[in-house]
Amino acid sequence: MASSSDVTPSSGNTPDSPESASVPETSEGPARRGRVRARRAAVMAVPAAAVTAALAILTAQGALGVQFAISGMPFVVTADKLDGKGFAQYGSLDEMIPDSPNQGDTGGQVLVVTSVVKNGKLTNLCQSVDLGGIQLVLTAGGGDTPVTVKNLAIDSDEIKGGNATFNNIEIGRDSSTFDKVEQKGPKGVYGQQADRVVITDLYQHNYAATAAIFKLPDLHMRFGDKGCPQ
Repeated sequence: MASSSDVTPSSGNTPDSPESASVPETSEGPARRGRVRARRAAVMAVPAAAVTAALAILTAQGALGVQFAISGMPFVVTADKLDGKGFAQYGSLDEMIPDSPNQGDTGGQVLVVTSVVKNGKLTNLCQSVDLGGIQLVLTAGGGDTPVTVKNLAIDSDEIKGGNATFNNIEIGRDSSTFDKVEQKGPKGVYGQQADRVVITDLYQHNYAATAAIFKLPDLHMRFGDKGCPQ
């Protein structure tokens, strides 16, 4: 499982973004804020289980990955390395508020993979969100002090990595029976878990995240023309 492939990790209480109303209008106007990128019909997952991961998404319709209404505006997270102890993953369905201006052709629902990390470290973390032609960018965990997370869960519709290694992975387990993480999935939903996950050159296209603890050393937040490198 150390070959280049699409992968998944997820829920951390990422720091709240400033109100988008404070962002200046661009030549394309504020309407762009409500646009959502085209979604993939299937989600890429753990290297050895790409096909079964897609089946997990189909099985999991109706399960909520997070317990709040998502804005529908996706955000990107990248990191040089994710090292997590206690890992699990299952299919979910995130929902927006009724008549959300960001729902596009989704009907207000987004198919996602929820990735859970019990205790993890992220080296050189970058998070960015497109606020209508202007990017809000957050960076942390550079140098010798990585970002640390506890009970992180992230809902993603695309995840990629350079190399991924999973220790003692269990594929196809009922997500309600997870015992390597504290957050369990719904009954009867396809899941997978491992003692440890290590992913290099991590890229995530996300819709929601929660965490019990999210420590961000060397935090820097700014506006810019470009988001996180992909």
